[in-house]
Amino acid sequence: MSKIVKGKYTADAVAGFTHRTAMEEAARCLLCHDAPCSQGCPAGTDPGKFIRSIRFRNVKGAAETIRENNVLGGSCARVCPYDNLCEEACSRCGIDRPIEIGKLQRYAIEQEKLFKMKTLQAPKTKKPGKVACVGAGPASLACAAELAKAGYRVTIFEREAKAGGVLTYGITPARLPQAVVDHDIAQVRGLGVKFVYNKEVKAADLEDFDAVFIGAGLWKPSLSNHGFKGAHLKGVYTAIDFLKEARTKKKDFDPGKRVIVIGGGDVAVDSAVTAKLLGAEDVRILYRRTIEEAPANINEFQYALSLGIGITTGLYPVAAEGTKTRLKAVKAKGFYDKAASAEFSADTLVFATGQQPEDMSKIAPVKLDPKKGLIKVSKGKAGDKFFAGGDIVNGGKTVVEAVAEGKEAAAAMIDYLEKKGVK
Repeated sequence: MSKIVKGKYTADAVAGFTHRTAMEEAARCLLCHDAPCSQGCPAGTDPGKFIRSIRFRNVKGAAETIRENNVLGGSCARVCPYDNLCEEACSRCGIDRPIEIGKLQRYAIEQEKLFKMKTLQAPKTKKPGKVACVGAGPASLACAAELAKAGYRVTIFEREAKAGGVLTYGITPARLPQAVVDHDIAQVRGLGVKFVYNKEVKAADLEDFDAVFIGAGLWKPSLSNHGFKGAHLKGVYTAIDFLKEARTKKKDFDPGKRVIVIGGGDVAVDSAVTAKLLGAEDVRILYRRTIEEAPANINEFQYALSLGIGITTGLYPVAAEGTKTRLKAVKAKGFYDKAASAEFSADTLVFATGQQPEDMSKIAPVKLDPKKGLIKVSKGKAGDKFFAGGDIVNGGKTVVEAVAEGKEAAAAMIDYLEKKGVK
């Protein structure tokens, strides 16, 4: 397991490889002919090929393989659940331990940046037709990159001031530094993709485009505290609002002294880590089920514990108490043991219990799941000239799966544009 390095809010939580340690790790690779690790990557990043390149000292070739297959290779190297994907499939699992694929990918992209390598290039001659992407999250960025590499003119519309979506606004910098996200986005921009920020897209804005990809993500809070007493109190947040304020305000953001985070996923852990690194004295994750059932990566839990963050399982919140305007305490009851109860002092309560999609039918004639509000697609296509992917389709999975869906939609869009014969 990687050595944990404690630090402040913007410092790396885990140290990367040096040149020597990267070469030593790559030398452990068995160079499988039909590499199972490559088959285990949803985005097709092809670890088998880029590890082989690193092993034979061809770091530029490694970076080119990563970028060609996954334009967000830098971000995915930090947040991808490798232990459940490519590393789990690694052939060395049957010998000792899997190759640290994530850290080797991180090393290759760090070398790309350090030596200012040019790894992607769009054709100079553009194909006819204009394409729009709604949202600048992982799925849209991946889709736009594929389209740009194929020679299409692409415009990404983003209502925030920066691109990246959840990468920029929803993950603690200790796990995913903003410089890494910005470097990935620079690769997309370098392909000629146009970005329009602070733009709330309307249906009329999309009329002049020959194909449209919707990758807006999930940004509407989904509170499990419906009817939760005290939800109006100052200090009660949804995770997405808490993380976004922390990322945008940074030193001016006060997380509170005593913080309770509700949930058991990576977002809950990110919220707790953010609070702790920004100065909270007492931070506790409250999860209704057992730690074994929690969806968060176990390494993230271990990092949280190393910072002194407490994790209490088997309890769920039922009420918040305080003055007319300020949170003072959180009451909880047992999820398994119905007779159990507890009360925690708190001035900040963060609900990390998921988000919902906004109604995309307002801007495009797409079909929605009647229960979840997600866009229905078939191989990326959501309707005439409309395509979709990422969280708005899958309900909130990993970044690498969003990349995979963005690439799938791009292939479908290219096929659609070619068959339509856009001039």
